[in-house]
Amino acid sequence: MASAGSLVVGLMSGTSLDGVDAVLVDFSEGRPHTLATFWLPYSAAIRQQGLQLQTAQHDEIRRAALLANELAHCYAEAVRQLLAKANTDAAQVAAVGCHGQTIRHQPAAGYSVQLNNPALLAELAGMPVVADFRSRDIAAGGQGAPLVPAFHAAAFGGSGQHRVILNIGGIANLTDLKPGKPVRGFDCGPGNLLLDAWIERHKGLRYDESGDWASQGQTRPELLHRLLADAFFAASPPKSCGRDEFNLPWLDGHLAGDERPEDVQATLLELTALSATQAIARWCGKPDGVFVCGGGARNQALMTGLQRHLPDCRVASTDSLGQPGDWVEAVAFAWLAWRTLHGEPGNLAEVTGARGPRILGAIYPA
Repeated sequence: MASAGSLVVGLMSGTSLDGVDAVLVDFSEGRPHTLATFWLPYSAAIRQQGLQLQTAQHDEIRRAALLANELAHCYAEAVRQLLAKANTDAAQVAAVGCHGQTIRHQPAAGYSVQLNNPALLAELAGMPVVADFRSRDIAAGGQGAPLVPAFHAAAFGGSGQHRVILNIGGIANLTDLKPGKPVRGFDCGPGNLLLDAWIERHKGLRYDESGDWASQGQTRPELLHRLLADAFFAASPPKSCGRDEFNLPWLDGHLAGDERPEDVQATLLELTALSATQAIARWCGKPDGVFVCGGGARNQALMTGLQRHLPDCRVASTDSLGQPGDWVEAVAFAWLAWRTLHGEPGNLAEVTGARGPRILGAIYPA
Protein backbone atom coordinates (compact mmCIF):
# COMPACT_ATOMS: atom_id res chain seq x y z
CA MET A 1 0.00 0.00 0.00
CA ALA A 2 1.31 3.44 -0.94
CA SER A 3 2.52 5.54 1.98
CA ALA A 4 2.46 9.32 2.27
CA GLY A 5 5.22 10.81 0.16
CA SER A 6 5.94 7.64 -1.82
CA LEU A 7 3.95 8.61 -4.91
CA VAL A 8 5.51 10.41 -7.86
CA VAL A 9 4.00 11.37 -11.20
CA GLY A 10 6.23 10.93 -14.24
CA LEU A 11 5.60 12.91 -17.42
CA MET A 12 7.34 12.18 -20.71
CA SER A 13 6.86 13.86 -24.06
CA GLY A 14 9.47 12.60 -26.50
CA THR A 15 10.87 13.48 -29.90
CA SER A 16 7.85 11.91 -31.63
CA LEU A 17 5.87 14.98 -30.51
CA ASP A 18 2.63 13.03 -30.30
CA GLY A 19 1.55 13.73 -26.74
CA VAL A 20 2.26 13.28 -23.04
CA ASP A 21 2.73 9.95 -21.26
CA ALA A 22 1.70 10.28 -17.61
CA VAL A 23 2.23 7.65 -14.91
CA LEU A 24 1.58 7.48 -11.18
CA VAL A 25 4.34 5.46 -9.53
CA ASP A 26 4.62 4.13 -5.97
CA PHE A 27 8.12 3.86 -4.50
CA SER A 28 7.12 2.62 -1.03
CA GLU A 29 8.64 -0.82 -1.65
CA GLY A 30 11.86 0.34 -3.31
CA ARG A 31 11.35 -0.76 -6.90
CA PRO A 32 8.80 1.36 -8.78
CA HIS A 33 5.24 0.09 -8.97
CA THR A 34 3.01 1.75 -11.56
CA LEU A 35 -0.46 2.47 -10.19
CA ALA A 36 -2.05 4.28 -13.13
CA THR A 37 -1.28 5.53 -16.63
CA PHE A 38 -2.76 8.18 -18.90
CA TRP A 39 -1.93 9.52 -22.35
CA LEU A 40 -2.91 13.00 -23.48
CA PRO A 41 -2.39 13.69 -27.20
CA TYR A 42 -0.99 17.01 -28.31
CA SER A 43 -3.25 19.30 -30.26
CA ALA A 44 -2.30 19.81 -33.89
CA ALA A 45 -1.24 23.37 -33.04
CA ILE A 46 1.12 22.33 -30.23
CA ARG A 47 2.66 19.63 -32.39
CA GLN A 48 3.17 22.00 -35.31
CA GLN A 49 4.74 24.66 -33.11
CA GLY A 50 7.04 22.08 -31.54
CA LEU A 51 8.14 20.86 -34.96
CA GLN A 52 8.76 24.39 -36.22
CA LEU A 53 10.93 25.23 -33.22
CA GLN A 54 13.29 22.35 -34.00
CA THR A 55 15.07 24.77 -36.33
CA ALA A 56 15.81 28.51 -36.16
CA GLN A 57 12.68 30.58 -36.64
CA HIS A 58 11.70 34.25 -36.69
CA ASP A 59 10.73 35.44 -33.19
CA GLU A 60 11.63 32.04 -31.78
CA ILE A 61 12.37 33.16 -28.21
CA ARG A 62 8.86 34.56 -27.72
CA ARG A 63 7.28 31.62 -29.54
CA ALA A 64 9.23 29.12 -27.42
CA ALA A 65 8.20 30.88 -24.19
CA LEU A 66 4.54 30.85 -25.19
CA LEU A 67 4.70 27.19 -26.21
CA ALA A 68 6.34 26.36 -22.87
CA ASN A 69 3.33 27.93 -21.14
CA GLU A 70 0.93 25.93 -23.33
CA LEU A 71 2.83 22.76 -22.54
CA ALA A 72 2.63 23.47 -18.80
CA HIS A 73 -1.17 23.66 -19.12
CA CYS A 74 -1.15 20.45 -21.15
CA TYR A 75 1.03 18.71 -18.53
CA ALA A 76 -1.21 19.93 -15.71
CA GLU A 77 -4.25 18.52 -17.49
CA ALA A 78 -2.50 15.18 -17.96
CA VAL A 79 -1.71 15.12 -14.21
CA ARG A 80 -5.30 16.04 -13.32
CA GLN A 81 -6.77 13.26 -15.45
CA LEU A 82 -4.18 10.74 -14.27
CA LEU A 83 -4.93 11.40 -10.60
CA ALA A 84 -8.68 11.32 -11.25
CA LYS A 85 -8.25 7.93 -12.91
CA ALA A 86 -6.25 6.72 -9.91
CA ASN A 87 -8.66 8.30 -7.39
CA THR A 88 -5.67 10.02 -5.78
CA ASP A 89 -5.47 13.51 -4.32
CA ALA A 90 -2.66 15.88 -5.29
CA ALA A 91 -1.71 16.19 -1.62
CA GLN A 92 -0.66 12.52 -1.65
CA VAL A 93 1.90 13.08 -4.42
CA ALA A 94 5.49 13.92 -3.49
CA ALA A 95 6.31 15.50 -6.85
CA VAL A 96 5.83 15.54 -10.59
CA GLY A 97 8.91 14.58 -12.61
CA CYS A 98 8.53 16.40 -15.94
CA HIS A 99 10.98 15.93 -18.80
CA GLY A 100 9.64 18.73 -21.00
CA GLN A 101 9.64 18.85 -24.79
CA THR A 102 13.05 18.73 -26.45
CA ILE A 103 13.48 21.24 -29.27
CA ARG A 104 17.30 21.34 -29.45
CA HIS A 105 19.95 18.91 -28.22
CA GLN A 106 23.49 20.20 -28.65
CA PRO A 107 25.66 18.78 -25.85
CA ALA A 108 28.86 19.56 -27.77
CA ALA A 109 27.86 23.23 -27.55
CA GLY A 110 26.95 22.82 -23.87
CA TYR A 111 23.15 22.82 -23.95
CA SER A 112 19.97 20.84 -24.41
CA VAL A 113 16.62 22.64 -24.48
CA GLN A 114 13.44 21.03 -23.15
CA LEU A 115 10.50 23.41 -23.33
CA ASN A 116 8.56 23.57 -20.09
CA ASN A 117 7.47 26.11 -17.50
CA PRO A 118 7.89 24.08 -14.30
CA ALA A 119 7.01 27.05 -12.08
CA LEU A 120 3.68 27.39 -13.87
CA LEU A 121 3.14 23.62 -13.74
CA ALA A 122 3.71 23.68 -9.96
CA GLU A 123 1.11 26.43 -9.67
CA LEU A 124 -1.42 24.65 -11.86
CA ALA A 125 -0.93 21.17 -10.42
CA GLY A 126 -0.53 22.25 -6.79
CA MET A 127 2.41 19.94 -6.16
CA PRO A 128 6.21 20.15 -6.38
CA VAL A 129 7.77 19.73 -9.81
CA VAL A 130 11.20 18.33 -10.64
CA ALA A 131 12.41 19.39 -14.10
CA ASP A 132 15.49 20.24 -16.22
CA PHE A 133 17.12 16.84 -15.77
CA ARG A 134 19.70 17.08 -18.55
CA SER A 135 21.49 20.35 -17.80
CA ARG A 136 23.55 19.18 -14.83
CA ASP A 137 24.96 16.19 -16.66
CA ILE A 138 25.95 18.43 -19.57
CA ALA A 139 27.48 20.95 -17.15
CA ALA A 140 29.60 18.05 -15.84
CA GLY A 141 30.88 17.34 -19.34
CA GLY A 142 28.31 14.70 -20.28
CA GLN A 143 25.92 14.25 -23.18
CA GLY A 144 22.86 14.79 -20.98
CA ALA A 145 21.46 11.69 -22.68
CA PRO A 146 20.46 9.01 -22.55
CA LEU A 147 19.40 9.25 -18.91
CA VAL A 148 17.16 6.16 -18.86
CA PRO A 149 19.97 3.54 -18.58
CA ALA A 150 20.28 4.22 -14.84
CA PHE A 151 16.59 3.42 -14.48
CA HIS A 152 16.88 0.40 -16.77
CA ALA A 153 19.62 -0.95 -14.51
CA ALA A 154 17.43 -0.47 -11.43
CA ALA A 155 14.29 -1.93 -13.02
CA PHE A 156 15.67 -4.70 -15.25
CA GLY A 157 19.14 -5.50 -13.88
CA GLY A 158 20.16 -8.10 -11.31
CA SER A 159 18.52 -11.01 -13.13
CA GLY A 160 21.77 -12.90 -13.72
CA GLN A 161 21.02 -12.72 -17.46
CA HIS A 162 22.74 -10.54 -20.03
CA ARG A 163 19.96 -8.19 -21.13
CA VAL A 164 19.87 -5.30 -23.54
CA ILE A 165 17.02 -2.81 -23.15
CA LEU A 166 16.28 -1.13 -26.47
CA ASN A 167 14.13 1.98 -26.19
CA ILE A 168 12.67 2.90 -29.59
CA GLY A 169 10.97 6.27 -29.35
CA GLY A 170 11.62 9.04 -31.83
CA ILE A 171 15.29 8.25 -31.23
CA ALA A 172 16.51 4.76 -30.33
CA ASN A 173 18.81 4.14 -27.38
CA LEU A 174 20.08 1.01 -25.74
CA THR A 175 21.22 -0.09 -22.29
CA ASP A 176 23.62 -3.03 -21.90
CA LEU A 177 23.03 -4.92 -18.65
CA LYS A 178 25.78 -7.53 -18.54
CA PRO A 179 26.20 -9.27 -15.15
CA GLY A 180 29.42 -8.26 -13.42
CA LYS A 181 30.13 -5.42 -15.86
CA PRO A 182 29.45 -1.67 -15.69
CA VAL A 183 26.19 -0.54 -17.26
CA ARG A 184 26.64 0.87 -20.74
CA GLY A 185 24.18 2.86 -22.81
CA PHE A 186 23.94 5.31 -25.68
CA ASP A 187 21.72 6.59 -28.48
CA CYS A 188 22.09 4.33 -31.50
CA GLY A 189 20.21 6.37 -34.13
CA PRO A 190 16.74 7.22 -35.37
CA GLY A 191 13.87 5.19 -34.00
CA ASN A 192 10.37 6.17 -35.14
CA LEU A 193 11.22 9.77 -35.96
CA LEU A 194 11.92 9.41 -39.69
CA LEU A 195 9.29 6.71 -40.15
CA ASP A 196 6.64 9.01 -38.67
CA ALA A 197 7.78 12.05 -40.64
CA TRP A 198 7.84 10.20 -43.96
CA ILE A 199 4.37 8.66 -43.63
CA GLU A 200 2.96 12.00 -42.49
CA ARG A 201 4.40 13.68 -45.58
CA HIS A 202 2.98 11.09 -47.99
CA LYS A 203 -0.11 9.72 -46.26
CA GLY A 204 -1.09 12.39 -43.76
CA LEU A 205 -0.82 9.82 -40.95
CA ARG A 206 0.96 10.32 -37.63
CA TYR A 207 2.60 6.89 -37.68
CA ASP A 208 2.83 3.63 -39.63
CA GLU A 209 0.59 1.25 -37.71
CA SER A 210 2.45 -2.04 -37.12
CA GLY A 211 4.78 -1.07 -39.98
CA ASP A 212 2.05 -1.98 -42.50
CA TRP A 213 3.07 0.62 -45.09
CA ALA A 214 6.75 -0.25 -44.76
CA SER A 215 5.80 -3.89 -45.33
CA GLN A 216 4.34 -2.93 -48.72
CA GLY A 217 7.70 -1.61 -49.89
CA GLN A 218 11.12 -3.04 -50.62
CA THR A 219 14.35 -1.97 -48.94
CA ARG A 220 16.58 0.02 -51.28
CA PRO A 221 20.12 -1.24 -50.49
CA GLU A 222 21.87 1.73 -52.09
CA LEU A 223 19.78 4.20 -50.07
CA LEU A 224 20.31 2.21 -46.87
CA HIS A 225 24.07 2.26 -47.51
CA ARG A 226 24.06 6.05 -47.94
CA LEU A 227 22.06 6.55 -44.74
CA LEU A 228 24.28 4.23 -42.69
CA ALA A 229 27.36 6.09 -43.92
CA ASP A 230 26.48 8.97 -41.58
CA ALA A 231 29.34 9.49 -39.14
CA PHE A 232 27.05 9.14 -36.12
CA PHE A 233 26.63 5.39 -36.60
CA ALA A 234 30.36 4.65 -36.58
CA ALA A 235 31.11 6.98 -33.64
CA SER A 236 32.05 5.42 -30.32
CA PRO A 237 29.92 6.04 -27.22
CA PRO A 238 29.20 8.07 -25.22
CA LYS A 239 26.98 9.63 -27.85
CA SER A 240 23.47 11.03 -28.21
CA CYS A 241 21.39 12.46 -31.02
CA GLY A 242 18.03 14.00 -31.88
CA ARG A 243 16.14 15.86 -34.56
CA ASP A 244 19.22 18.08 -34.87
CA GLU A 245 20.94 15.19 -36.67
CA PHE A 246 18.10 13.11 -38.11
CA ASN A 247 15.25 14.91 -39.87
CA LEU A 248 13.47 15.11 -43.22
CA PRO A 249 16.04 17.48 -44.80
CA TRP A 250 18.75 14.97 -43.81
CA LEU A 251 16.77 12.18 -45.46
CA ASP A 252 15.97 14.26 -48.56
CA GLY A 253 19.68 14.89 -49.04
CA HIS A 254 20.25 11.15 -49.47
CA LEU A 255 17.40 10.44 -51.90
CA ALA A 256 18.03 9.89 -55.61
CA GLY A 257 14.52 11.10 -56.41
CA ASP A 258 13.23 7.99 -58.18
CA GLU A 259 12.34 5.96 -55.07
CA ARG A 260 8.78 4.82 -54.43
CA PRO A 261 7.57 6.31 -51.12
CA GLU A 262 6.77 2.88 -49.68
CA ASP A 263 10.30 1.71 -50.55
CA VAL A 264 11.74 4.65 -48.64
CA GLN A 265 9.54 3.69 -45.68
CA ALA A 266 10.78 0.10 -45.86
CA THR A 267 14.36 1.37 -45.99
CA LEU A 268 13.83 3.64 -42.99
CA LEU A 269 12.43 0.72 -41.01
CA GLU A 270 15.52 -1.31 -41.95
CA LEU A 271 17.71 1.64 -40.94
CA THR A 272 16.21 1.61 -37.45
CA ALA A 273 16.46 -2.17 -37.11
CA LEU A 274 19.96 -2.48 -38.57
CA SER A 275 21.54 0.50 -36.77
CA ALA A 276 20.25 -0.83 -33.45
CA THR A 277 21.31 -4.44 -34.01
CA GLN A 278 24.72 -3.45 -35.38
CA ALA A 279 25.25 -1.32 -32.27
CA ILE A 280 24.27 -4.28 -30.08
CA ALA A 281 26.65 -6.61 -31.93
CA ARG A 282 29.52 -4.11 -31.79
CA TRP A 283 29.20 -2.87 -28.21
CA CYS A 284 27.17 -5.46 -26.29
CA GLY A 285 28.33 -8.79 -27.67
CA LYS A 286 25.77 -11.59 -27.53
CA PRO A 287 23.04 -10.86 -24.99
CA ASP A 288 20.57 -13.47 -23.81
CA GLY A 289 17.68 -11.17 -24.66
CA VAL A 290 16.86 -7.80 -26.19
CA PHE A 291 13.80 -6.20 -24.61
CA VAL A 292 12.13 -3.37 -26.47
CA CYS A 293 10.16 -0.44 -25.07
CA GLY A 294 8.76 2.74 -26.57
CA GLY A 295 6.44 3.04 -29.56
CA GLY A 296 8.71 0.83 -31.66
CA ALA A 297 7.69 -2.19 -29.59
CA ARG A 298 4.23 -1.92 -31.18
CA ASN A 299 5.62 -1.93 -34.73
CA GLN A 300 5.40 -5.59 -35.62
CA ALA A 301 7.41 -5.20 -38.82
CA LEU A 302 10.19 -3.52 -36.86
CA MET A 303 10.16 -6.20 -34.17
CA THR A 304 10.37 -8.85 -36.91
CA GLY A 305 13.32 -6.99 -38.43
CA LEU A 306 15.12 -6.88 -35.09
CA GLN A 307 14.63 -10.62 -34.61
CA ARG A 308 15.85 -11.31 -38.16
CA HIS A 309 19.12 -9.51 -37.41
CA LEU A 310 19.44 -11.21 -34.01
CA PRO A 311 18.53 -14.83 -34.85
CA ASP A 312 20.22 -16.33 -31.78
CA CYS A 313 18.76 -13.89 -29.28
CA ARG A 314 15.31 -13.52 -27.79
CA VAL A 315 13.63 -10.27 -28.89
CA ALA A 316 10.56 -9.27 -26.87
CA SER A 317 8.81 -6.28 -25.37
CA THR A 318 9.62 -5.16 -21.81
CA ASP A 319 6.02 -6.17 -21.06
CA SER A 320 7.47 -9.65 -20.58
CA LEU A 321 9.62 -8.25 -17.75
CA GLY A 322 6.68 -6.63 -15.97
CA GLN A 323 7.15 -3.08 -17.32
CA PRO A 324 4.72 -2.20 -20.15
CA GLY A 325 6.81 -0.80 -22.99
CA ASP A 326 4.59 2.21 -23.65
CA TRP A 327 5.27 3.66 -20.20
CA VAL A 328 8.91 2.84 -19.41
CA GLU A 329 10.27 6.32 -20.14
CA ALA A 330 7.59 8.09 -18.11
CA VAL A 331 8.29 5.74 -15.18
CA ALA A 332 11.99 6.52 -15.64
CA PHE A 333 11.38 10.24 -15.12
CA ALA A 334 9.29 9.52 -12.04
CA TRP A 335 12.27 7.48 -10.79
CA LEU A 336 14.71 10.30 -11.63
CA ALA A 337 12.50 12.79 -9.76
CA TRP A 338 12.39 10.42 -6.78
CA ARG A 339 16.19 10.29 -6.79
CA THR A 340 16.40 14.08 -6.94
CA LEU A 341 14.02 14.47 -3.99
CA HIS A 342 16.25 12.15 -1.95
CA GLY A 343 19.54 13.75 -2.97
CA GLU A 344 20.70 10.78 -5.01
CA PRO A 345 22.42 10.91 -8.42
CA GLY A 346 20.40 10.05 -11.51
CA ASN A 347 23.03 9.81 -14.23
CA LEU A 348 25.58 7.14 -15.04
CA ALA A 349 28.88 8.80 -15.90
CA GLU A 350 30.02 5.77 -17.90
CA VAL A 351 26.92 6.24 -20.09
CA THR A 352 26.83 10.00 -20.61
CA GLY A 353 30.54 10.78 -20.31
CA ALA A 354 30.03 13.16 -17.38
CA ARG A 355 32.87 13.66 -14.90
CA GLY A 356 30.95 11.72 -12.26
CA PRO A 357 27.52 11.01 -10.77
CA ARG A 358 25.32 14.07 -10.32
CA ILE A 359 21.98 14.87 -8.71
CA LEU A 360 19.84 15.86 -11.66
CA GLY A 361 17.06 18.39 -12.01
CA ALA A 362 15.72 21.43 -10.23
CA ILE A 363 12.88 21.35 -7.67
CA TYR A 364 10.01 23.82 -7.91
CA PRO A 365 8.01 23.72 -4.65
CA ALA A 366 4.23 23.66 -4.76
